[in-house]
Amino acid sequence: MPLYEFHCKECNCDFELLVRGSTACVCPECGSAEVEKLVSLPASPGKTKAMLTRARGQAAREGHFSNYAPSEQPKRK
Repeated sequence: MPLYEFHCKECNCDFELLVRGSTACVCPECGSAEVEKLVSLPASPGKTKAMLTRARGQAAREGHFSNYAPSEQPKRK
């Protein structure tokens, strides 16, 4: 299910919910159904060099190489 951001017109509260497209939402603060879906910025792909380096370091410390391409994985003896 996708995560959406909402704004309550009654209590001026902003919140996020995991909902299906046609599900009616209510404000978790006041219970009002007078909510509007906000436009969210798209998430970045997440393949920056620093993120990849951290993920690879963590995988190596844990003893697996799931964050490496097959050509980059160490050869098994």
